[in-house]
Amino acid sequence: QVQLIESGGGLVQAGGSLRLSCAASINNYAMGWFRQAPGKARGFVAGISASGVSTLYEDSVKGRFTVSRDSAKNTLYLQMNNLGPEDTAIYYCAASAKISRNAIGVIARNYEHWGQGTQVTVSS
Repeated sequence: QVQLIESGGGLVQAGGSLRLSCAASINNYAMGWFRQAPGKARGFVAGISASGVSTLYEDSVKGRFTVSRDSAKNTLYLQMNNLGPEDTAIYYCAASAKISRNAIGVIARNYEHWGQGTQVTVSS
């Protein structure tokens, strides 16, 4: 059974940084970060291909967030800098074995495995 366990969320002031981690029981999967704010749908934030060669970001986080993976540790990261109140949400890690090796899924239904989420709150 695939397990994804997120950590690293918390409360930070606007302009601050956080690094989210997702410890996975699998490797060589396409992986992504999604977030869901109250009253909103779960949306794509960033993703990395199974090969690790390709990354993709949602427009509002480009230049501020960086997705990476450490294959030796089976861990996915999301470095978030210059955070703003609009980034407040529950952040979810997702993984898929069905996405082709160099592709990235940008919608939730692309992914069959999900973590439990970690709360990120940015105060103004």
